[in-house]
Amino acid sequence: MEQINSQKNKQISLRKASFYCLIIFILAFAAGFFLERNIFSKIQEKEGFVNYSKNSFEGLFGQVETYIKKNYIKQPIEEEALYYGALKGLVRSLNDPYSVFFDPQEMSKFLEEMSGEFEGVGMEIGIKKDVLTIIAPLPDTPAEKAGFKPGDKIYAIDKKSTAGMSAEEAASLIRGRKGASVVLTIWREGWDLPKDFEVVRDRIKIKIVEWEKKENGVVYLKISHFSDNTWSEFKKAAGEILKAKPKALIFDLRNNPGGYLETAVDVAGYWLGQDVVTFSENVKGERKEYRANGRGEFASLKTIILINKGSASGAEILAGALKDYKKAVLIGETTFGKGSIQEMETYSDGSGLKLTVAYWYTPNNTLINDSGIKPDIEVLLSLEDFDKDKDPQLQRALEEIKSLNL
Repeated sequence: MEQINSQKNKQISLRKASFYCLIIFILAFAAGFFLERNIFSKIQEKEGFVNYSKNSFEGLFGQVETYIKKNYIKQPIEEEALYYGALKGLVRSLNDPYSVFFDPQEMSKFLEEMSGEFEGVGMEIGIKKDVLTIIAPLPDTPAEKAGFKPGDKIYAIDKKSTAGMSAEEAASLIRGRKGASVVLTIWREGWDLPKDFEVVRDRIKIKIVEWEKKENGVVYLKISHFSDNTWSEFKKAAGEILKAKPKALIFDLRNNPGGYLETAVDVAGYWLGQDVVTFSENVKGERKEYRANGRGEFASLKTIILINKGSASGAEILAGALKDYKKAVLIGETTFGKGSIQEMETYSDGSGLKLTVAYWYTPNNTLINDSGIKPDIEVLLSLEDFDKDKDPQLQRALEEIKSLNL
């Protein structure tokens, strides 16, 4: 799901653009971008940029553009697609899977997906060690029903290899109308060979916040994503939980790919009051702190957080903060390690640029990016557990609480 930190006064509110766990909804983004004529005036001359000044490089672009328009075999050429494609290449040259330029249609889909309703197969994807990877299948979606797991590798989409493919390109191939199918070639650690899965797309509505009472005064709470409606749904659930007067809380952030930063920080306030939740650091070394603005309603409640390889971005920030302040014990697996911040710029034609501008750190100065958050108690979920619908991580959490004799 991508992190967007700020907007620089560009049309999108903080809640709409502050944090996108970039990590990407599978139902996202097609290719193509719009190139403004003056884009090359922004290119900086650098040592090693041999034989090209700003003017000569702009001239080179013009020469290539003219040659294409005159000689390309398939005419007429759609100029808009040509220019969008050029800008896409400009951003892709950064080799950053989380920096993306969206044309107006893609930008509209981006905002729709962050609202929590969309069409597709229902999973988050990203690039992990240069391989297209499933970050998290969303609950009660075709992806989850197909048996996909966090960490599964997508080798092909409808027989087309994903080698060298960006997450956005993959998303454009996988997304489609409800009722249409897509064949995904999946490899999972422990398998000898990849396997093909035919998945039928559907209308996806995420169950964002769920909770239930367990035995012995224990409450189980799950947040699947930090989207538009998460904060209102969480506040409602939190009020009901407090009325139940639980002795302990199991907070499930497994397969939560992140979402809006502001929402993750707000949720943290139920444990941390007004303490610092995270720091960001940009290319200049400048640091900014993000504080919760809560009252610590759950601060005295014994809390265990469940995490796994599908916990990313905002989920990692929240888990890392509660771990640093010793407000929760973490059980499960090391998280995904998506700790970069994407800043959102929007333009007059409705397009947008999402650019990585900083990294996240936990309150104790732990860098999240690539490393992830390590659990206090490691409990792995084996293939056998998965196939038999067993949950040793949840079971261990219940055992830990029982041992406290609350």
